[in-house]
Amino acid sequence: MKFDSHRIHDPKFFKENCMPVHSDHAGYKNAEEAAAKESSYRFSLDGIWKFHYAKNDTQTVADFETPEYDCRPWDDIRVPAHIQMEGYDVPQYVNIQYPWDGREDIWRDSVPTEFNPVASYVKYFTLPDDFVKSGLYISFQGVESGFALWFNGHYIGYSEDSFTPSEFDLTPYVQVGENKLALKVFKWTSSSWCEDQDFYRFSGIFRSVYLYTMPRAHVYDLKVQPVVDETLEKAELSVDMQVCGNGSAKFTLCGSRDYTQLTGEKEETVFEETVSLATESGSVAISEGVTAQTVHFDKMVQNPALWSAETPNLYMLTIEVSDENGDVTEVICQLVGFRRFEMKDGLMKLNGKRIVFKGVNRHEFSSKTGRAVSQDEVLTDILTMKRNNINAIRTCHYPDASGIYELCDKYGLYMIAENNLESHGSWDAANHGLVPKDTVVPGDNMDWEPMMLDRVNSCYQRDKNHPAILIWSIGNESFGGKVPFDMSEKFRELDPYRLVHYEGIFNDRRYDGTSDMESQMYTPAAKIKEFLEEHKEKPFICCEYTHAMGNSCGAMHKYTDLTDTEPRYQGGFIWDYIDQSILKKNRFGQEFQAYGGDCGERPTDYNFSGNGICYGGERDASPKMQEVQFNYQNISVKFDKEGAFSVVNKNLFVNTNVYDCVLVLEKCGKVVKKQTVATDVAPLSTKEYAIPFAVGDDAEYTLTVSFVLKEDTLWAERGHEVAFGQKVYKKVEAFEVPTSPLRVVKGKVNIGVRGDDFDCLFSLLSGGLVSYRYAGREMIEKIPMPNFWRAPVDNDYGSMAPARYAQWKIASMYISHRDGGMFDNVPTTVEEDEHSVTITYTYYMPTTPASKCKVSYTVFADGTIETKLMYDPVEGLPDMPEFGMMFRLNADYDNVEWYGCGPEETYADRRLGAKLGVYKNKVKDNMAKYLVPQECGNKVGVRYAKVTDYRGRGFLFSGDELSFSALPYTPHELENATHDYELPQSHYTVVRVAAAQMGVGGDDSWGAWVHPEYHIDVTKPMEFTFRFKGI
Repeated sequence: MKFDSHRIHDPKFFKENCMPVHSDHAGYKNAEEAAAKESSYRFSLDGIWKFHYAKNDTQTVADFETPEYDCRPWDDIRVPAHIQMEGYDVPQYVNIQYPWDGREDIWRDSVPTEFNPVASYVKYFTLPDDFVKSGLYISFQGVESGFALWFNGHYIGYSEDSFTPSEFDLTPYVQVGENKLALKVFKWTSSSWCEDQDFYRFSGIFRSVYLYTMPRAHVYDLKVQPVVDETLEKAELSVDMQVCGNGSAKFTLCGSRDYTQLTGEKEETVFEETVSLATESGSVAISEGVTAQTVHFDKMVQNPALWSAETPNLYMLTIEVSDENGDVTEVICQLVGFRRFEMKDGLMKLNGKRIVFKGVNRHEFSSKTGRAVSQDEVLTDILTMKRNNINAIRTCHYPDASGIYELCDKYGLYMIAENNLESHGSWDAANHGLVPKDTVVPGDNMDWEPMMLDRVNSCYQRDKNHPAILIWSIGNESFGGKVPFDMSEKFRELDPYRLVHYEGIFNDRRYDGTSDMESQMYTPAAKIKEFLEEHKEKPFICCEYTHAMGNSCGAMHKYTDLTDTEPRYQGGFIWDYIDQSILKKNRFGQEFQAYGGDCGERPTDYNFSGNGICYGGERDASPKMQEVQFNYQNISVKFDKEGAFSVVNKNLFVNTNVYDCVLVLEKCGKVVKKQTVATDVAPLSTKEYAIPFAVGDDAEYTLTVSFVLKEDTLWAERGHEVAFGQKVYKKVEAFEVPTSPLRVVKGKVNIGVRGDDFDCLFSLLSGGLVSYRYAGREMIEKIPMPNFWRAPVDNDYGSMAPARYAQWKIASMYISHRDGGMFDNVPTTVEEDEHSVTITYTYYMPTTPASKCKVSYTVFADGTIETKLMYDPVEGLPDMPEFGMMFRLNADYDNVEWYGCGPEETYADRRLGAKLGVYKNKVKDNMAKYLVPQECGNKVGVRYAKVTDYRGRGFLFSGDELSFSALPYTPHELENATHDYELPQSHYTVVRVAAAQMGVGGDDSWGAWVHPEYHIDVTKPMEFTFRFKGI
């Protein structure tokens, strides 16, 4: 048999000579190997391979797979890895469009030929002595997108599914001594039309490769099906195995255990039973000359401890396989979670309770290695999710590497396990009338059905034993049609105990039964409510929502609040978890996080790859996570009654008594009392508790009620906060007017004011405060000026906000105290009082229509300057992004302390996760690591803020709930840079003090406006007052 590379154009040709897919269980020689998770039946081929790169198949090396051709002089490459991350070809980020669009004129029935990189891999290896028991087989865990395989010169087979394992029988051609394994990996094949996910396009062997052998008696496939009855008091544990060889199997079930708890619970043996492997059931062909028979075992389990994300109780099923002589040949350890997930009364229910998904979409991605993500990186993600109240993952939009599924079982995370399918580019083109709708892939085209059903089967078979998986998804954004419907039916046929998801029918309702639940993307919360009022057939989830591109996630609470008031809205999945960015160096050797286009690839969709609530690089949480953690918390605290607080326990299965409830009373940000209160609030109930101490009225107080872990867990340490609520007993301190004398010096061009330890100068020529000296030191670098602009966030660009609001950028940049020529000074008013002097400037703004504002400075004897910004509305001008003043201070003032919302940046529509308190950081720390520099670092609710140098000298700003930021750059400098390394050297600390800044938005990043209540109302007169002084 020979391989014909022309067949990669044919969607009906997607695999050849592959072995049947099976579960992801591992078989070990004995219990010791099982405990160490090191199987002597496997031989890893990860490491260094020989490699040749060609830009298309015609340029590959002929007959390189033969034993006679010496590939040792070839380049080396690491496996697993994408070739694009190893110096061959380049990573290419595209979203909807296909990566070859505009380069080659092809559509659906063909793949690129002029540029379609082919990676030729060769591995020379010698097997350990006595490794081969019963045959030699090879498993490729992930190869993108299609590959042909040869062994010792013989063609073995072909496979195309990038994200599930492909296995082959090498037994007939294995040699004593050195063996030669050869692959041709094609970047694009016919299946690439169905792998149009929103991600970087890579190719190569990017997941592990290993050889394995089978012992005399071997479990080839394992299906463990715990079926919990409606009473939840008993369950049938049903086990089906495909077994090669004869003998017996001993089943031992122990448990239960919550692996997240570190208390070392004793596991009881639930049952132990041995069954014969002899069976009269039919056999299944595994490979040439190898068959497996199905062995069934079932057992009733009384009162099982149920699995959920809140209490991930697991049992361990150990299967000890013996051959006909009674010798143990294989040990399998399979985690088992008993849970009942069903559609009942029009709702999705877990263990009898309505479930709410507090989820996130997660692409597998590493800035260092692409989709070849390390296990440490995966574990980092799981820990971050658990610590921030995320309870569910959607594996977008393909099966992940196997390791994450067991982690979700153990740590407690629900999963929508998604099949490898997205054809966004095909139906998007059809929707725009560029191609006929009958060319949509897979649509109604039966040529694609075998490939699609095979993918469904592969997805199911590998991951079927994981209790974390509640829902199968047939894929993403691939329109509707007969093929998607048949895929959903295939999942139902394979697994009647899980539900099936698909959002694509939103755009094609012909086969509405494809999805068991209504699933939509980026529908505003108000529209979801409207939809559910009219459509009562299915519960509703947002499989993607609150698009987290750059500075985003504004008004996320509108969605999470809806889960409390609309039972049939059962949550959603944030898009998405981590920025898809690649560690790269610029021309000066500086490392940076690259996004689409930075590798020189075209076409591209640029920074649309950066939608994460976590940054690329070290995978640390972005400031958006603060809001996610709050909105997703399972316990709410309300202060509806004087002297009391209510605890609303939204957990389905956990009482609040498993946490410590800590009350902290602060006076102006300083702790004055702290007390732990015992709570006992059952799941899905509310209780009221008295506040155990009196709150004074002599100052502003805050009471924070916090629920924290009592003990260390697998995912967080004791004291980690899982939920909080805060009440502010607001009191605005009256400003005490200093009574010391002031000296006013009225010069010809300047007005000077002197007082205790300070002096300042107001210029009639330059039109503003030109000098402020405190303790003999000049404090300001530029004249403070009104500011109405912010550096646009990604959502602003998506909604064309900069075009709408550009008048205010012009106003901020070119505002002037002159209304004519250079020397046409506008009269500046000076008003002297007994203990103060007020200087007022009028500023003219070159808007269309023209507008103006006033700024008054009232100077007091202690150096305090009360600043008032006034604006009268002008009909015809749009909303303004910000209303405030901007100062430029020396960059030595690089320390910030504020009493306001924190610790992370906050905005009008993203502040619920913050606490009122006193916080400190460096000015540079307020620069969020968004892929494209944009507005960041803002703090709302600020009572005071100090900006100081290392000696503690600087400015104190104060007012009533200010919007405040201190950054190394102006909004205009931020806006001009497309990467952080393009930002200039910092010469100033730029302080912006504002009455308000508009929200950041986040319903989507391509058109959704910031919600109206988070805009600044410019239809009525505005006035903003704050104070500053030297310290």
